[in-house]
Amino acid sequence: MKGRIITVTILLIGINMLAQTKRPRDYGIEIGIFKTGENNAITDVEGVKVGHTTLTIGDSIRTGVTAILPYSGNIFQLKVPAAIYVGNGFGKLAGYTQVKELGNIETPIILTNTLSVPTASDALISWTLSFPENKNVRSVNPVVGETNDGGLNDIQGRHITEEDVLKAIKNAKDGIVEEGNVGAGTGTICFGYKGGIGTSSRVLPPSLGGYTVGVLVQTNFGGVLEINGVPIAKELNKYPYKDDILTDSDGSCMIVVITDAPLCPRNLERLAKRAFLGLAKTGGMASNGSGDYIIAISVAKDNFIPHSDESPFYKSEVLRNDDMTPLFLATIESTEEAIINSLFAAETMTGINNREVKALPIDEVMEIMRKYNRIK
Repeated sequence: MKGRIITVTILLIGINMLAQTKRPRDYGIEIGIFKTGENNAITDVEGVKVGHTTLTIGDSIRTGVTAILPYSGNIFQLKVPAAIYVGNGFGKLAGYTQVKELGNIETPIILTNTLSVPTASDALISWTLSFPENKNVRSVNPVVGETNDGGLNDIQGRHITEEDVLKAIKNAKDGIVEEGNVGAGTGTICFGYKGGIGTSSRVLPPSLGGYTVGVLVQTNFGGVLEINGVPIAKELNKYPYKDDILTDSDGSCMIVVITDAPLCPRNLERLAKRAFLGLAKTGGMASNGSGDYIIAISVAKDNFIPHSDESPFYKSEVLRNDDMTPLFLATIESTEEAIINSLFAAETMTGINNREVKALPIDEVMEIMRKYNRIK
């Protein structure tokens, strides 16, 4: 119990600090051409909520859980269209095959560390079975993604509990989303710097449908960092294969894309593929040891899928292929910015074996951006 009390205290302090963190747009870095939503977050998509549980205990526990809810309520009884795209499959994404086969999701999405996927799956099953209308349910497809935070966290200790997962779901809210060293991003590393949770959104103009696209990322991967086209890693002299020595190239990235556009699973998979382009624009390279997965969901209310119905037919209205391109671009922009947001929000952290991972040096980055005339 003592450890759990410490966890809550540190979590509250972390939220206060993160609330004061400046995001790239506060420095004048504007990625893309489309406008962001009100909070520049995945929660700008109506009904979507995000919750975190953060564990920073002692000198070696640096991990957590992030829950993404497509909407509040019994998702099993009213499923949402979904698709998953695998950029590089060195990962342990639970629930993939059923989503691929049936084209829907029936639980919240949980992100955590690699060795906590089974615990998170159990928690999602418990959460689903807790609804009275699910009393006869005998099959649940929990969707749980992960990245490996073992560089900073005692991952073999498997400190995530079912209670931690349920707490993240219970605490999920709309509005501003905490970024950086929180939830599933607590112990992650990105481009050799401290990574974490990041989010962003885009709103299409009315002439292009007026739809919103929101993205949330858990960044824990390597590559040659670029910000809005500026070669930051080369300027900072920090990147893989420098002097023929491999450093900080492996890792993973979980990406969740949610839109209110009425999309079928086929076009959701096409949307998910574009998120991978956003990752590439930041310099990510999907290394051999990287698990890069994109989960895409449509929350257009008229297209929710009843678990059971008297009619044998499912009716939906979906967007035409010819109208997908603006959503593709919105997804690319949101993913790119969400990744950069995660780096700007993350703070220097010391974890297991006294390893310290520095935060991105913002002041130096801004000098480089000025050098390339990308900000004033």
